[in-house]
Amino acid sequence: MNNNNKNDNDNAMALLEEADWVFRKMVRRFVKERDKISIEGVPLPGMLILNAIAREGEQRLGELAERLDFTSGAVTAQCDKLEAAGYAIRKRSGNDRRSVALDITPRGKELLERTRETGGYMIELLFGSFAKEELEAIIQSHKRILDQLERFADKVTRHAEDAIAVTVPPRPPNPPGQGNKFISY
Repeated sequence: MNNNNKNDNDNAMALLEEADWVFRKMVRRFVKERDKISIEGVPLPGMLILNAIAREGEQRLGELAERLDFTSGAVTAQCDKLEAAGYAIRKRSGNDRRSVALDITPRGKELLERTRETGGYMIELLFGSFAKEELEAIIQSHKRILDQLERFADKVTRHAEDAIAVTVPPRPPNPPGQGNKFISY
């Protein structure tokens, strides 16, 4: 391999690693900031649940978890808090006692009414400074990343297991001060 190809490969890998690092940092920062949000004692995931049942009517807990991309445990924990605060109520099916749906109470509807501007404000705060073309590019990029995340864990695990089975010569370390400035896997 000539020196130009090696430099091109190194630059391409450095760009991929920076994209990975920025993406992971963005996701961690969003989750950290999101988890600090509490509106009248209701955390943001609880507000999302209330909005879902206010818009679409009562829903089974499993459906809420799927729709909002939460774990079933996270939905159950949020439902416990919403019910204890009087914002939502669980309803058991008459036919199947194992099936539990969540519905919003009048108190929950009042909370949403008082805070209805908050969701728009959050979206504006995150994305309002982008031009229309930038937003379209962000949406397309995020959709591509979502597609790439399909079965991501399975693919990475399988790749790692396959790599273990093959002896690969170690990569020489970069001299101090050279190489990737981003923390990678």
